[in-house]
Amino acid sequence: MAYTYQYPHPAVTTDMVIFTIRGQQLELLLVRRGGEPFMNSWALPGGFVEIDEDLEACALRELEEETGITGVYLEQLYTFGAPNRDPRERVISVAYYALVPPDRINIRAASDAKEVAWFQVRNLPSLAFDHANIVAMAHQRLTAKLNYSTIALQFMPENFSLSELQQVYESILGDRLDKRNFRKRLMALDCIRDTGMVRRNGNHRPARLYSVKSPGTVEFIK
Repeated sequence: MAYTYQYPHPAVTTDMVIFTIRGQQLELLLVRRGGEPFMNSWALPGGFVEIDEDLEACALRELEEETGITGVYLEQLYTFGAPNRDPRERVISVAYYALVPPDRINIRAASDAKEVAWFQVRNLPSLAFDHANIVAMAHQRLTAKLNYSTIALQFMPENFSLSELQQVYESILGDRLDKRNFRKRLMALDCIRDTGMVRRNGNHRPARLYSVKSPGTVEFIK
């Protein structure tokens, strides 16, 4: 179908900020660009929205094409539209972010990505475009939502201990939490259930294991 417009129209892209936690560190998934501009630079997974494509469908497609990741919970973050953010043309980007447990993903470079890898959020390389700003906003949003939602549960495997969940909070916040207060507040939310199983770690006391009551959803705390 041919289109004729009175005014120039900007292109639209989606960019994905994918977080995980490994080794008690908050990490971010990046791809090394295989084409210009910013060839060989690290960047967020993303790409151009097709003319008949939904925004979130584009985000999921680009994520799979560039990293091999599928089946993640995406949340829209913000729209970035500075006039000179892309040297090719006028490009507006709708950014999304996702939280994934490391045991559920198998990343691989594909499409126009030369390489894909995890980086610690506190020690990132220089990023292409305005992606450093996008990452900073996503991290800020993630940290804020710990206080009023169950978003941290998106990082957890099928079964986990309360200590492991506390480590997730501490990795995101970059600070230590009081064990007793954390557990009291968490149990009051009624968002996890006791599996009846325990895990033994050496000579330590067996850790009781829990699971998420509503996996794949984020509940807001009233």
